[in-house]
Amino acid sequence: MTGNGADWRPTATAEALRRRASMLAELRAFFAERDVLEVETPLLCTETTLDLHLDSLGCEVEAPGFPNRRMYLQTSPELAMKRLLAAGSGSVFQVCKAFRGGERGRWHNTEFTILEWYRVGWDHVRLMREVVALIETLLAGSHRLQEAVYASYAELMQRHAGLDPHDTPNRHLRRTLERCSSVQDACDLDRDDLLSRLFALKVEPTFSPDRVTIVFDYPASQAAMARIGTRDPRTAERFEAFVGPIELANGYGELTDPREQRQRLEHDLIKRRESGRPEPPMPCRFLAALANGLPRCAGVALGFDRLLGLDLGARRIDDLIAFPVERA
Repeated sequence: MTGNGADWRPTATAEALRRRASMLAELRAFFAERDVLEVETPLLCTETTLDLHLDSLGCEVEAPGFPNRRMYLQTSPELAMKRLLAAGSGSVFQVCKAFRGGERGRWHNTEFTILEWYRVGWDHVRLMREVVALIETLLAGSHRLQEAVYASYAELMQRHAGLDPHDTPNRHLRRTLERCSSVQDACDLDRDDLLSRLFALKVEPTFSPDRVTIVFDYPASQAAMARIGTRDPRTAERFEAFVGPIELANGYGELTDPREQRQRLEHDLIKRRESGRPEPPMPCRFLAALANGLPRCAGVALGFDRLLGLDLGARRIDDLIAFPVERA
């Protein structure tokens, strides 16, 4: 029985809820030791991401003195946090709820907890090491992790999929994907989708569950808000952190050029229109903050529920949150 009160009980155990609380305290202590300021930004905003692979949840807001307006639950606090950075906040972190439409599965819930932080004056290489330090600190009680491994995206694709992600023709990517999976729609996938599926099938399963694996130098087309690599313009200053095949974090050397960022956002709007996806408005406040001057920085978002799941050996996100979307 659903929707009549029969499913009022939480799906997470009391043990999971207690560990969630203690892990939150530990991560706050981690950042306090490093003098990173905790902040809060609105989760309901008039602006939202234009990322092609994310769907924001929209709603009409009515309030006294505030006309009915379309607003969005944030897929991450990124846009607002960067406005703080442009205003001179210094290094900041936030742990909050985030919302993504169309995402539900073993490790996905429409509403989830995200940890996001930005380091002013840092590059993405330095931030990689802090991400490893945080993960190892928070998992220390349950996992004896071996030394972290760092590898480039191209190196891993060459080693495990036998292809160069920058030069291999799309037709060969499609043939490779069709040989190693039951995918039926490979002809409809663009280059980035082909690479992402091949990476998930051929590379991610090779990652050890006993260490953090950092993958860096992703293709530039897969990093809409990251700086282009200085050594190889085919790559971007993007990295991801995994423990085993579980992706925990996604980080950037942040793009600070407002004109280039506007061009990328306009491109994303065109792509959304062509694919028939919703078209949120251009994030003008965010772009104005960049025009004012976003300091050189690196930032990262980490899925807190997934990290908690690794700590507790959980099999799905429902075991870690009190009320998943079906019981909310």
